[in-house]
Amino acid sequence: RYIHTETADPEVQSVMEHAISELEDLGAEIVDPVDLPAYPELTSVLWCNTFQHDVNRYLASLGDAAPHKTLASVFESGLFSPYIESRLQRALKITTAPEDRDPICIDIFSTPANVAFRDAVSRMMDENELDAFIYPTWSNPPRLVGDTESPSGDNSQHLSPHTGFPAITVPIGTTHGILPAGMTFIGREYSEPLLIGFAYSYEQATRHRVAPARFRELQ
Repeated sequence: RYIHTETADPEVQSVMEHAISELEDLGAEIVDPVDLPAYPELTSVLWCNTFQHDVNRYLASLGDAAPHKTLASVFESGLFSPYIESRLQRALKITTAPEDRDPICIDIFSTPANVAFRDAVSRMMDENELDAFIYPTWSNPPRLVGDTESPSGDNSQHLSPHTGFPAITVPIGTTHGILPAGMTFIGREYSEPLLIGFAYSYEQATRHRVAPARFRELQ
């Protein structure tokens, strides 16, 4: 078992442990512990910042309709949330095209770091005979608007996007009174029908979702 972040909220961890027990009660075969060797090392080199390149390409596709032609122009205009200022600054420092970097940084199916990570996850699933594995969608409750300091704990951006494997999240309860928590199922390529079945069965059996008080139910 691997807790992604040392700053994981205790209530989120408790709700996740309860969800694992619920899965077992519903008939799931739980393989625990499961370890992904060298996870920190593999994930530390996955981030391939192509944001400036991608935004510039998108703006160019708009032609004369684009009020700004480059990310640099957007930044100079100041028309962005202060919350993302540091991210934009980091993106603007990277000027080499993705295909010209060493190693290349094109997509998750050709970038060497992503290939190595996907292979490691596949081996872990094969060795443990897993149909899917689970983790807290977020390790921490939602931040208040304007809070940029509290731990975010967003696990959804790590495994699925960098392997290309499908994933689905379901509610598992609430923390700190009213704040929702979720659990993600992730499986091999083309296992979407299986994952939808797992998620639907769990969701229907537990009914953990609590509708927001200020919004009506969707019909």
